[in-house]
Amino acid sequence: MNWKKIYSERLMSPEQALKQIPDGGRVVSGHAAGEPTFLLSYMAEHKEWYHDVEICHMVSLGKNEYCREDMTGHFRHNALFVGGGTRKAVKEGRGDYTPCFFYEIPRLFESSLPVDAALISVTPPDQNGKVSLGVSVDYTKAAAKNAKLVIAQVNDQMPYTYGDSLLDVSEIDCFVEHSAPLPELKPSVLTKVEKDIGYNCASLINDGDTLQLGIGAIPDAVLLSLKYKKDLGIHSEMFSDGVVELVEAGVITNEKKKFLPDKMAANFLMGTKRLYDFVDHNKNVAMYPADYTNDPVVVAKNDRIVCINSSVQIDLMGQACSESIGLTQISGVGGQVDFIRGASMAKHGISILAMPSTAKKGTVSRIVPFLDEGAAVTTSRNDIDYVVTEHGIAHLKGKTLRERAKALIAISHLVFREELIGVYEERFHCKFE
Repeated sequence: MNWKKIYSERLMSPEQALKQIPDGGRVVSGHAAGEPTFLLSYMAEHKEWYHDVEICHMVSLGKNEYCREDMTGHFRHNALFVGGGTRKAVKEGRGDYTPCFFYEIPRLFESSLPVDAALISVTPPDQNGKVSLGVSVDYTKAAAKNAKLVIAQVNDQMPYTYGDSLLDVSEIDCFVEHSAPLPELKPSVLTKVEKDIGYNCASLINDGDTLQLGIGAIPDAVLLSLKYKKDLGIHSEMFSDGVVELVEAGVITNEKKKFLPDKMAANFLMGTKRLYDFVDHNKNVAMYPADYTNDPVVVAKNDRIVCINSSVQIDLMGQACSESIGLTQISGVGGQVDFIRGASMAKHGISILAMPSTAKKGTVSRIVPFLDEGAAVTTSRNDIDYVVTEHGIAHLKGKTLRERAKALIAISHLVFREELIGVYEERFHCKFE
């Protein structure tokens, strides 16, 4: 059948499409800047249509109206990664958190988390009847492939990306056209602490290395410190505006990559319009699902990969909590462990957990004798490699518990070192020297 005929027959109003979502069903929403915000807001405006519908996703940049108290009985959120707009609902019991490695999420939609409806955001069809998932391929493509019902917000402001980002119009049940700017995340304003952390991380990066970076102040600070490096590459779960600057400066060329050479590989993108314009129809950017980019075995194909992630708290054994404050879930595992394990399997790969040495305006140490009660161990002491703060670098891989504790104390904040040294001497029955 002609793809234009399929498209026209399945083009409908938001009401016609969204009323097909069944009571008690699981709705998986597109991720981050690929979230179909118009469709979700429309559902919330018409909450009376729905009963006990689960809204499932990772990071959201939308309004999260379905998490409000007045949505009880209509919607319940299932977070695969808790974000700023969903934390309150999860903490207060109107939502749930499902722990999972990012690379395994597409597989969950084939088994433990069957999908009744996928709400996705796509480009208009190309000349071959293909739509691009643009900035959100990650788990979004798997959700669409496994859903009983696929509803697409067709947005002419979504950038068209390559790699494995395409769906045929025949794979989508309902098309709702709605043009809207993508949600933007502005670059961070960097403090001296963050710049120092970035400098320390950059000292571990060599010309020709391939990078995995997240988003936020510390990744931005790392990128800022890389302006004098050469021939860097990108294989990451995501990247943002800072990468664009280094491409334009000739620092990131991807020419030394052994795996996916000459391509910046990622599964989602989040930043400003500058980023979205950069990736639009850019054949040097390759977008793939998370079960490919984040699979540790795939990550390990990148020789000399450097993976940089952040953490909330690290204890003296090297256990890292990167997702909760005590029992309060503030984010999720994401791709941290995927890449840390992939880097450990790669030739000359290294992984870095970078964080300020303190929190709460310097009143709390992030390097602690024990993780807070209830805190999740995100990265185990067996997986951890480098830890970086503004005070230096601690290399933990292959070190004894005593050596680890000593190295971590050396990069803690001076205000807390005496207390940590006291714990060290009591635990290991020796003087700290």
